[in-house]
Amino acid sequence: MSLFLHSETSTQQNTPRSSFTFTERPRIDYEKSHLNDLENSSPESHQTPLEEEISRDEQAFERYGGDDIHEPTPKSEPSPPTLPTDTNKVDWDGPDDPSNPQNWSIRYKWIITMVCIIMTVNVTFASSAPSTAALRIKSEFGISSEISYLITTVFLLGYVFGPLFWGPGSELVGRKPIFIITMVLYTLFHLGQALAQNIETLLITRFFSGFFAVAPLTNCGGVIADIWSAEGRGPAVSLFTASVFLGPVLGPIVSGFIVQKPGVDWRWVFWVMMIFAGVCTLIMIPLLPETYAPILLQKKARHLRKADPVGKKNIYAEHEKQDWSLKGIIHRTLFRPFQMLAMEPILVLITLYLSVVYGLLYALFQAFPIIFVRRRGFTVAEDGLMFIGIGIGTTIGSIINYFATAHYPQLIKKWKGFPPPEERLFGAMLGSPLLVIACFWLGWTGEYAAIPWYVPGLSTVALGISISLIFMSFLSYIVDTYLMFSASALAANTVIRSAVAAAFPLFTVQMFTNLGVNWASTLIGLLALLFAPSPFLFYKYGPSIRGRSKFAPCIVCPLCRRLRDLVLIIFHPGSQTRKSV
Repeated sequence: MSLFLHSETSTQQNTPRSSFTFTERPRIDYEKSHLNDLENSSPESHQTPLEEEISRDEQAFERYGGDDIHEPTPKSEPSPPTLPTDTNKVDWDGPDDPSNPQNWSIRYKWIITMVCIIMTVNVTFASSAPSTAALRIKSEFGISSEISYLITTVFLLGYVFGPLFWGPGSELVGRKPIFIITMVLYTLFHLGQALAQNIETLLITRFFSGFFAVAPLTNCGGVIADIWSAEGRGPAVSLFTASVFLGPVLGPIVSGFIVQKPGVDWRWVFWVMMIFAGVCTLIMIPLLPETYAPILLQKKARHLRKADPVGKKNIYAEHEKQDWSLKGIIHRTLFRPFQMLAMEPILVLITLYLSVVYGLLYALFQAFPIIFVRRRGFTVAEDGLMFIGIGIGTTIGSIINYFATAHYPQLIKKWKGFPPPEERLFGAMLGSPLLVIACFWLGWTGEYAAIPWYVPGLSTVALGISISLIFMSFLSYIVDTYLMFSASALAANTVIRSAVAAAFPLFTVQMFTNLGVNWASTLIGLLALLFAPSPFLFYKYGPSIRGRSKFAPCIVCPLCRRLRDLVLIIFHPGSQTRKSV
């Protein structure tokens, strides 16, 4: 479940270039001896291969519309020299180019956003819907309970491997081709699930269904970043994040009524899933355009070369200069995400925390029948209705997060495009303690049948609020911390998180049965308590941790300090460098 910005290069093409950024080379004659002295005086002048790669990526990246990292030049001072432009490089026709997705109408942007939300609800719905049919499937195929739990697990394993293909695929060929291919195949694999005559066929088709279903989770965040500016994407991101949790909540509710209806076979759960997926695919194909700016500019360059093969033969788009060799793709998709996971303490801690939270969400699909069916005699359909509390909580959490980040557009302007990522953590500061309370609340009221059902039922609202706030805050924090490396960071996070979530259903029933609902929930609550201080620690120590990061391109990063000082010496001798965030 890769949320928010996906592409590591999408921002640099979507926004107009500023009058000066550190990513451009100034047109000025330098004294070679002066530059050599400056280079030799820096202890960081000898860069490792990793530093050289990061430096190249930083030079190719412009954040939040290309705002300058230093204070703007006062009107009384002369403007910096104009910068050279590559006349052969294709770019937008000015800041108001209507072909730029960021300049599309608000109405059209919301249509695209809603298509993404519908697809996301659909693919996450498919992850949980068969959970209520597990007993029927177990009975028909004569399998053990543990094997029946794999119906959810193998789908989530598809979530583990899918992002490694569909994220880079969208960078190579664009968003829309990936959506069409994956949604069509995802829909067709439901046919194999509905017609399966043995558990092996069902599990194999479930895996491939999850493998293709993860594409909207991986790339819809990138679509939202493609069309919305940083200042205006808040409501869209909040709704999109809510949809990620709405789908799993709807799954048991809908399938519970299907399974309980007399004379209706469990296969109808998969037929309904297939119909839903097919409708979403038919909606997506005509309504979702290509939004990835590098691909749009590449098409523009090809059109210009085709129209004038002689005069425009040297025309090119930046995307065509990227390394799309097999080695380059493997490096970005396989090596870099896990390299970051090994080197970045921020990413490691957040990934562990979100893995526990995400695993808890899928553990509830096995825990709720124990709490409400075994303890209180609910029907399967009534048990599914208890997930409404999670949905209500997720909606409330999205609203809270929206108001908690309403000031962010002003922060972007105040900080010249570089607000501290720690400003994203306020939602997690509320959600982390609430998650601990909700776990203990659910466990110690759900264990005893004498306690009315609505008491543990209300705890599900608190669970929904806390889960959504934690996810929204920390995923936004990852994006703002790693910027052009955020796709790799989110890919690593998604792989580990999905793997943990896939494992949770395998031991949830045994844990809640053997330990009891109270002590099993206490164990999860203690894990949540262990991670609860993390947003507060990041808020206090995050800037210093980012300062030592190899991948967080902030001012305190040594490479950025070196580049900043060089530019200020050239253009503003004697000026004071700005205090680091």
